[in-house]
Amino acid sequence: MPLPLLLPLPPPAAAAPALRPRARIEARDDGRWHGRGRGRRLVRARAAGEAGLAPSRTQMIMDKISGGEQVGGAGGAYSYKALKRLDQIWSSICEAQADSEVPEVVTRAQGPLVDYDFGDGSEIFDVLVCGGTLGIFIATALSYKGVRVGIIERNIIKGREQEWNISRKELMEIVEVGILSEEEIEQIISSDFNPNRCGFESKGEIWVENILNIGISPAKLVEIMKERFVSSGGAIFEGKSLASISVHDDLAVLNLSDGDSLPCRLVIDAMGNFSPIVRQIRSGRKPDGVCLVVGTCARGFDRNTTSDIIFSSSSIKRAGNSGVQLFWEAFPAGSGPTDRTTYMFTYVDPQFGGPKLEELLETFWNLMPIYQDVVLENLEIRRVIFGIFPTYRDSPLPAAFDRVLQVGDASGIQSPVSFGGFGSLTRHLGRLSTGIYEAVSGDLLDARSLQLLNPYMPNLSASWLFQRAMSARPQIDISPTFINDLLFANFDSMQVTSVIYEIYNYFRTFFNLMSYFTQWPETWGFSTSAISPGCY
Repeated sequence: MPLPLLLPLPPPAAAAPALRPRARIEARDDGRWHGRGRGRRLVRARAAGEAGLAPSRTQMIMDKISGGEQVGGAGGAYSYKALKRLDQIWSSICEAQADSEVPEVVTRAQGPLVDYDFGDGSEIFDVLVCGGTLGIFIATALSYKGVRVGIIERNIIKGREQEWNISRKELMEIVEVGILSEEEIEQIISSDFNPNRCGFESKGEIWVENILNIGISPAKLVEIMKERFVSSGGAIFEGKSLASISVHDDLAVLNLSDGDSLPCRLVIDAMGNFSPIVRQIRSGRKPDGVCLVVGTCARGFDRNTTSDIIFSSSSIKRAGNSGVQLFWEAFPAGSGPTDRTTYMFTYVDPQFGGPKLEELLETFWNLMPIYQDVVLENLEIRRVIFGIFPTYRDSPLPAAFDRVLQVGDASGIQSPVSFGGFGSLTRHLGRLSTGIYEAVSGDLLDARSLQLLNPYMPNLSASWLFQRAMSARPQIDISPTFINDLLFANFDSMQVTSVIYEIYNYFRTFFNLMSYFTQWPETWGFSTSAISPGCY
């Protein structure tokens, strides 16, 4: 790792001129200050500082970049205003009280729906999906099964510019569901790279293959899904926000912010981590942990053929007023041969005084050039990326209402150590689409039946322990290098276990072949008396 650049000391200051008498500064009736000469200039400077501090490096960098079109989903906005807005949300999460009043989005009405006027030409949908950027996948899968589906999206259904990283095996889940072909998979792949590095503070490196090694274009993929969904009979309602849901014995009615209403048999909540329905179910409770992510997609990386899945270049660092353990993730981007996406992330507890995203970005500008061995001024910053990913120990979230089901990040089905989103949805797409189809077909839409679609998953509990181990605990007196020591020991053990598993599979295949041979000894022409079919 290159040493940080040492700047030369400034030359000795010249002898200071004699001080001039300070101008008189007096208070005015309106509470402001006035004066003459240097005193007035000081007052103006202070007033300017109070009105607004000098722009941060983050703001100056982001103001130079075209914000682009905002789309739905995590990472769909890149502007400085969007960053400040998300920081405000993050602060409100940290400061939330247990008894905070939470808006009631879903209400239960007893009995069937009667005497309700939906307007001319309205219809009753089997399923309405709230949140279209990732909800388009489950909606298309259901539409292909003959279910009448509609999507409600507050923006437009469009994939973001920034790539999604995934493995080819996970990507093939969409093919197996039947809503995408292998030829189309190749069309949406924008980058493909191997190997991938894991490393922890110069303790050693572990290289793996075929993990998050493919970058795909969300814009192309979502556009394909959108066309496929509409052509299969699906309906899209863009520019509409959910206001409330009234659940009856036979139907659910979605009331939209523009005054429209849509009836359906089942509501699928695909509105992500900040779903208002999830907030109601969890009673506004703080998440148990949060992953904060910042980063860039930048041009100017000459060495750009491998990726980092997880890399830690230092022990606990200061970000704002907090001590955090920082991790890196970096991938070649498909927009150009020297384009690279770099993420810096950390796991924290949502408490007052925690680091803000802008503070993490200020740290990012200092540390990223050292980590990537580049000069920041030589890079062309194309996008600045930021996100908040809350996690709860009691996940996945079971259905709390009749006729309402959470999927994707809204359900908490994502790993607590990941950024969630596209990958966590594809892993469950086949199971969920089949289960939802059966629930709708059999009219098994009560909360107890829907809970079977988001069952307890032991692997999430294990991942939660990983997240806790990767979080800095300022109240606990441990070595600053403890987290990196622990993670390297775990990854090293997993690598050894992987080698042992490969050896096991080799011998298992060998003995399976021998067992196959013993079934037709006359055909193969050799004695099998020494081979036991049960020896493997």
